Amino acid sequence: MARTFDNTLLLAIICVLLAMITIQSGASLAKQLFPLIGPDGTTALRLGFSAIVLWLVFRPWRALPNKGDWQAIIIYGLCLGGMNILFYLAIARIPLGIGVALEFTGPLAVALLASRRKRDLFWVACAIAGILLLLPDMHGADALDPLGVILALAAGACWAGYILFGKKTGSQASGGITVALGMTVAAAVLVPVGAITQGIALVSWQVLPLGLLVGILSSAIPYSLEMIALRHMTSQNFSVFMSMEPAIAALAGFVFLTELLTVWQWLAILLVILASLGSSLTAGGANVVPPAISE
Repeated sequence: MARTFDNTLLLAIICVLLAMITIQSGASLAKQLFPLIGPDGTTALRLGFSAIVLWLVFRPWRALPNKGDWQAIIIYGLCLGGMNILFYLAIARIPLGIGVALEFTGPLAVALLASRRKRDLFWVACAIAGILLLLPDMHGADALDPLGVILALAAGACWAGYILFGKKTGSQASGGITVALGMTVAAAVLVPVGAITQGIALVSWQVLPLGLLVGILSSAIPYSLEMIALRHMTSQNFSVFMSMEPAIAALAGFVFLTELLTVWQWLAILLVILASLGSSLTAGGANVVPPAISE
C-alpha cells in the first residue's frame, strides 16, 4: 500500500515539474518569436492555437454552461487574454524569470488577502521585499525597464481576476471546459488584433509551426499534466510545488535565452517564492495556484 502511495505521489510530482518546464519552455520559444511578429502577434498565435487544441481535447460543446455563467466566463476570458498579452509585452522588456516572479504577485495577493491570519503578514512582507528589490535602481547597467515591470504587475492583476472570475463560472462546467471557453473569448479579442498589426507575417510558414508549438507547450501539455497531478496529490502540495515556477522560469530564461540575472534579482525571485511557499503551507490548501495554462 505504501509503495503504491509513493509511486502515485512521485508521478504527481513529476507531472507538476514537467508542466512547469513545458510552459516556461513555451514562454522562451514565444520570446524568440517577438523579433518576427512581436508580442501581439505571438499572443494571437498562442491563444488561437491553444483555443483550437483545448476545443479538440475537452469538447466543450457537449456541456455548455448555464446562461447565468456566461458573464463570468466572458470576464474570465478577458482576464486570461489580458494576462497573456501583458505578460508577453513585459518579457519583451525584462528577463523571463523576473516577469514570472512579478506576475506571481497576482495569485499570491488573492491568497493572502483572503487570509485572516496575522502570521500571513510575514509572507506579505516577503513578497513586497522581493518586488522592492527589483525596483530601486532603474538607471544602472543591470536596471530593469520600468514599463516592463509595470506590465508584469498588470499581468499579475489580470491573473488575480482570472482566479476570482474562474471561481464564479459555476459548477456546471468542468475546469477543462471553462478554460476552453475562456481561451476562446481571449482568442476572439486578440487574434484579430495580432492579424491587423502583423498582417501576412502571422501566417508565414516560418512562423506558423512555432506558433502551434507555443500553443501546445503553453496550454495542452501543461494543463493535461496538472490535471493528472491533482488527481494524485492534495491541493496544498500542488500549490507548494507550483511556487517554484519563478525559479524554473529564470532557469529557462538562462538556458534558452541566455538571460543572466544578478544576485539581487535572484534574491528577489527567492523572496517571492518564499512568500508563495509560506502562504501555501499555512493556508491548508485553500490557495491553490491555478494551472500553468493561465500564464
